[in-house]
Amino acid sequence: MSDIEGAGELLENRKRAARWQAEFPYEWSADDLVGRRQLLKWAVMASGALFAATGVLAGLGFARPRKRGAEQEIASASAIPVGGVHYFKYPKADDHAILLHLEEGNFVAYSGKCTHLSCAVYWDEDRGKLICPCHEGIFDPRTGERIAGPPPRPLPVITLRQDGDTIFAVSEELE
Repeated sequence: MSDIEGAGELLENRKRAARWQAEFPYEWSADDLVGRRQLLKWAVMASGALFAATGVLAGLGFARPRKRGAEQEIASASAIPVGGVHYFKYPKADDHAILLHLEEGNFVAYSGKCTHLSCAVYWDEDRGKLICPCHEGIFDPRTGERIAGPPPRPLPVITLRQDGDTIFAVSEELE
């Protein structure tokens, strides 16, 4: 303990210079390494690059195809009663969709994923609405538009084609 300076002394903060009184730790010769103009120039160039990258990503989002899926047989029209529903997989095997028979001869189909958090949407026959049970999202069965709840967009519409008694899904239109 004898080789530690001040081991027997009482340390006081009053003897040290305050932080604001200490000399600047850099020499004047090192002041030219990074100037304010260089730092500002770098910050402006980085902001411009980020802005340009955001524009490119937004453009790529608009360039993607707005429809997906291939024609697929869904069900027989006579197998679904008026006011009935048929759940099926479209456009891929892991995507589910809903086919509704609203009135005689009028069929509509929508993606079965809620546009809020991709929860499963189902047909509530008692209420006559498409319901997302996760956060009480409600969709209009005639148009797929959002009626209530947090979903930000309507359900994606699946274009249908009827050939005789067979109903086909043609494509899913993305918003």
